[in-house]
Amino acid sequence: MPKDTNPDPARVSGPKKAVIYRMVMPEHTCPYGLKSVDLLKREGFELDDRHLETREETDAFQREHGVDTTPQTWIDGERIGGYDDLQVHFGKKDPGAEDETSYKPIIALFSVGALLAVAFTWFAFDTLLAWQTLGWFISISMVLLGLQKLNDVESFSTMFLNYDLLAKRWVRYGYVYPFVETGAGLLMTAMVWHWLSVPGALFIGTVGAASVFKAVYVDKRELKCACVGGGSNVPLGFVSLTENLMMVGMALWMGGRFLL
Repeated sequence: MPKDTNPDPARVSGPKKAVIYRMVMPEHTCPYGLKSVDLLKREGFELDDRHLETREETDAFQREHGVDTTPQTWIDGERIGGYDDLQVHFGKKDPGAEDETSYKPIIALFSVGALLAVAFTWFAFDTLLAWQTLGWFISISMVLLGLQKLNDVESFSTMFLNYDLLAKRWVRYGYVYPFVETGAGLLMTAMVWHWLSVPGALFIGTVGAASVFKAVYVDKRELKCACVGGGSNVPLGFVSLTENLMMVGMALWMGGRFLL
């Protein structure tokens, strides 16, 4: 594309015309630049799309405008900023949303777990719901929750130390927990090796429930839950307690079936 003949983005931009500077290099196109362009087009803006084609151009642009990142967008004479700033500008995102409590990860996880349980039931029994559906929902949810923790065991174990009673006494327990939860969930889903899965789920579920109950309902502490991994903004409380009680319930149910 031709080089800019008018380098002043504030003067060129207007109420429905946006000027955007973004990195478009031979080996790298900024993904946030692409997202910004897409958002601006969906909002009905005419674009003056200015490409920064080398590292030198990008560094010079950042120095000139006193910014640390690209893309940068101007609308109606005002610099809005990067992609996150554009989302805030158009009301697509609340300022500081990254730090806000969000149940979206846990809702998505349990929704997928429920759908998978229904799919398993349909395959096994040619019906949408059966008694086994609830069991599969719990065991599949255990696997999905365990995978979230395994994604970054270090971060999970650090957050876990804030409230788990056993992890505070034996730090390595925070590293073991995700493997036990995932493994027990897999075995319970397959309905095999109850002698291994039942004690494992019963143990971590009982310790976890006691830890959450003490931290939240006895000590009245406000903490983040490590249930969906170490980087979540889910508050410690009902969700984590439910996770642990589900494991205890599943272990007791599977144990009862095993003994009978």
